[in-house]
Amino acid sequence: MTAAATPDLGYQVKFQSVPIQGGDDLQIRSLLDRQQFFDPDGAAHAQGISAATWPLFGMLWPSAQYLACAMQQRDDLVGKRILEIGCGLGLASLVVHRRLADVTASDCHPLAEVFLQANLLLNALPVMKYLTGQWTTANAGLGQFDLIIGSDVLYERSHPQQLSDFIDRHSADVVEIVIVDPNRGHRSRFTQHMQALGFAHSMTNLDSALPASEPYRGRMLHFTRQQRSLLSA
Repeated sequence: MTAAATPDLGYQVKFQSVPIQGGDDLQIRSLLDRQQFFDPDGAAHAQGISAATWPLFGMLWPSAQYLACAMQQRDDLVGKRILEIGCGLGLASLVVHRRLADVTASDCHPLAEVFLQANLLLNALPVMKYLTGQWTTANAGLGQFDLIIGSDVLYERSHPQQLSDFIDRHSADVVEIVIVDPNRGHRSRFTQHMQALGFAHSMTNLDSALPASEPYRGRMLHFTRQQRSLLSA
């Protein structure tokens, strides 16, 4: 891992190699630490992102690495329209894109796309689709997807309702949802909202460490819906 000062940008970054089980490592540019903050034009504040939460998008989270490894193991990605929600650094999207599947990364942070473009270059990958994904407002042009994925996206009390509604709006009639959650505490309410929208639910315990990482405990949430109900249409 190497650190780099970027005084011209107003924040510091680091570079590291991230192991992906079953595939090649990803070279990732991330924020140096959680003390970074730079919002000179108030773009993040306008999205409801505080100084405390500003750096979270740019950190390398174990849940994101778990999701990326899960996408590496799948053999059914090609032919699906795939969306990563709250992508942050976009590890899972990078893996899906590297495997030649149709993926769109989305996040509400103003710098998420900047870091995504940098990481595409670091890994010699072509341009990938990115669209702003604000859960509480209409996202014109985002469309509907066959597979929606995300990691560590249930960290505030408002997220279960907001995220389930967002997923419902952007789900194809037949859809699969995969969410990695590090036991944040809002999983049960999110599951209840999803079931009310007609999604079947299953869950897998994640309790083994990833390569070069600390011990991890969490859940992989899996939702499917075979037909959109009239109530959610």
